[in-house]
Amino acid sequence: MMVHLLDVLGEVPGIERTLVVSRDTQALALAREHGARTVAEWGTPDLNPALVRATIVAKQYGVSGVLVLPADLPLISPQDVETLISKADQPPVVVIAPDRHRSGTNALLAIPPGLIEYDFGPDSFQRHLDRAEQAGVRVEVCELPSLGLDVDIPEDLEILRKEKSPISIG
Repeated sequence: MMVHLLDVLGEVPGIERTLVVSRDTQALALAREHGARTVAEWGTPDLNPALVRATIVAKQYGVSGVLVLPADLPLISPQDVETLISKADQPPVVVIAPDRHRSGTNALLAIPPGLIEYDFGPDSFQRHLDRAEQAGVRVEVCELPSLGLDVDIPEDLEILRKEKSPISIG
């Protein structure tokens, strides 16, 4: 699924650089093979601090925004990413795509980077909305069925089997 996501991001003209955050050395090597830069999670006990580190790296590259996407979005398309970006036409802004239950966060775009503190995990959608409100930042919610399906539990794989997925799930 990560390779699919990297391929999708490679087709979007507005994406300047791709950073992959992982503690898995094989995933990091695979990401580099597909043209991504990598940030290892060594010593980082949680995803959120690792994303802060990746955002710092992204800022050093001079990017105008940061889009956080988990690798388990099998239905994501270049058009989905373009839709997310189009909702951020008047920065400062945070664009959030919830999961299909409207509990988790499956995409978070911040322009400029670092507008809100990352708070991924169970029920993160509302927490991200709250953080944006506390920061006084405009929020756009982007609900797309293809972004709503992430693969967390066996039920998600069953749903994916019924969809026309661009990846093979065996």
